[in-house]
Amino acid sequence: MSVFEGLSGKLQETIKKIRGQGRVTEKDVKDMMREIKLALLEADVNFKVVKDFISKVSERCVGSEVLESLTPGQQVVKIVHEELIELLGREQSKVTFAPKPPTVIMLVGLQGAGKTTTAGKLGSLLRKQGKTPLLVACDVYRPAAIKQLQVVGGQLNIPVFTIENSKNPVEIAKEAVKYANMKQHDLVILDTAGRLHINEELMDELLNIKKTVTPHEILLVVDSMTGQDAVNVSESFNEKLGVDGVILTKLDGDTRGGAALSVKHVTGKPIKFACIGEKLSDIEPFFPDRMASRILGMGDVLSLIEKAQEAYDEKKAIELEKKMRTMQFTLEDFLEQMQQMKKMGPIGDILGMLPGVDSKALQNVDIDEKKMARTEAIIQSMTKKERNDPNILNGSRRKRIAAGSGTTIQEVNQLLKQFEEMKKMMKMMNDMGKRGKKGGLGKFKLPF
Repeated sequence: MSVFEGLSGKLQETIKKIRGQGRVTEKDVKDMMREIKLALLEADVNFKVVKDFISKVSERCVGSEVLESLTPGQQVVKIVHEELIELLGREQSKVTFAPKPPTVIMLVGLQGAGKTTTAGKLGSLLRKQGKTPLLVACDVYRPAAIKQLQVVGGQLNIPVFTIENSKNPVEIAKEAVKYANMKQHDLVILDTAGRLHINEELMDELLNIKKTVTPHEILLVVDSMTGQDAVNVSESFNEKLGVDGVILTKLDGDTRGGAALSVKHVTGKPIKFACIGEKLSDIEPFFPDRMASRILGMGDVLSLIEKAQEAYDEKKAIELEKKMRTMQFTLEDFLEQMQQMKKMGPIGDILGMLPGVDSKALQNVDIDEKKMARTEAIIQSMTKKERNDPNILNGSRRKRIAAGSGTTIQEVNQLLKQFEEMKKMMKMMNDMGKRGKKGGLGKFKLPF
């Protein structure tokens, strides 16, 4: 599920009409701009942002770089892509780390934006960059806010700093920085209180924390599902507190994406991170160019490669390729492959990063992740010997495996049959490769 699903579909349809045209008139450009304008407004993009975007794109599209080009349709797409990148912030904006640790990052935002889980997600992401984070519970008002941060910290194995019974967030923040110095934490993430709406009391408290601990980064956590409200909230926080960047949460929700496209233009502050799911690993640095490519259906191959590199072990991949060629590929190898793929995230999301795969097409693709789980359960119910040599699987063994995996004997038989077919297909493709022929996959079906 993509944040920009509706918008993506509409923009891709509009662009498809013009992409292959050998001749583009001013009227074509005007029609296209009207469609893009409607799509953006429908996606709840700020009206002023839409107006500026359309006028910039129109101006470039009716200029000589398009009308006199050999591939005008493609030029128009290129311009829309470039201006979309510009709108989202041009280049990736990174967190500023203090020359003398600890770096203090203060998370602010309204109640319900997802600050507490984002604090954990951010700590976990920056730990991968070699930091030793400390989470700090500065929300002393919301019942269970401290407990929630402790649970998140516990799941991620990141320590959480609290002061028992203290009702003074400024004191907590100040003591946390001292503690970080003492325990050699080079990163302090402050989870501050939010309110249901912006009020003076909240701002005064945040300003006091800011004056006392002088954070190196104040990051505003914005719920992208709130659309225009998110943009107004960003403006208010920035005016009163001065923020250094934005973290967009709930980008996987059923949202229209307007906030993500408006917030940089309206506040002048970059989007630094995006939370793209509920799992504690679902946060990624925000790359305007990659996001623009995803919106326009041009894919996001770089993010896909990064996900694969995180999940895949290179040595194992080479070994596996060799096994596939020499027909030594076993159910044990197959199970490992499935588990590595799962680490990359939902299959629909992975396919959505491929160029040319639009979100509408994905809705009709039958990606049965439940079946994948059943396949995994069946293989896990086998002994190592059985996985490496399915020929020994007689009737009673198959019955045991079905009972152990909560499936039926028919499902076990079907998996074994499909696995054998898959091996034959690999052999056939390998033989064809040796003879220099190209082979299609035909009715090739994976065993899940």
